[in-house]
Amino acid sequence: MQIPPQPGTVYGTLLNHQANLATLQAQGDLAASVYKALPQVPVLYIKTANTVVGPDAHVEVPAEVSELEAGATLGLVIARTATAVTTAQALSHLAGYVLINDLTVPHASVHRPPVRHRNRDGFCPIGALLPAGELADPQQLEIVVKVNGQERQRFRLDALVRSLPQLLADVTEFMTLQAGDVLHVGVPEGAPRVRVGDVVTIEAAGFAPLVTHLVAEGAR
Repeated sequence: MQIPPQPGTVYGTLLNHQANLATLQAQGDLAASVYKALPQVPVLYIKTANTVVGPDAHVEVPAEVSELEAGATLGLVIARTATAVTTAQALSHLAGYVLINDLTVPHASVHRPPVRHRNRDGFCPIGALLPAGELADPQQLEIVVKVNGQERQRFRLDALVRSLPQLLADVTEFMTLQAGDVLHVGVPEGAPRVRVGDVVTIEAAGFAPLVTHLVAEGAR
């Protein structure tokens, strides 16, 4: 089973892995940043409709950049309107889960993520839907990223700052999520750098692998 070709709005979450916050603190510039301190609510951005493609997509790397970051993450697919849900209710609002490859042009600042770095055509490959009832404990999920068949990253979701229920509760406290919307739980530090010709495969137990082929601009 797959999500519709045009899902609802896809939201990304920043700074939701413990390592992300550790890096931000280590930079020593929080007081001068737009945050002033560690964020107290989820920091979100939108992956616009032009970015969304399905499994086995061929995604063009812009000619002016030498490499991209392949940001593996888990997406929460909303089944019904979610407004001010509690942590106890949160997961009952899900249709299921998807693997996502949040492709991004590398950039230093996370304070105001620039659209031109995150929202190029095809920059959000989304995999097949795993129905909610088929993933017993999403917090224990381990995600593996391979580039050209070689493992480049492995991480678990038990290192999230906000657990899946807490993230949904905190987000829906200030905005409504609609059926078909996708909220991804965040990309950890160390996303692999990839180039034209690379094949990125994101794997997790129970999911069909999400494969993305990176091609030169104009090659599709």
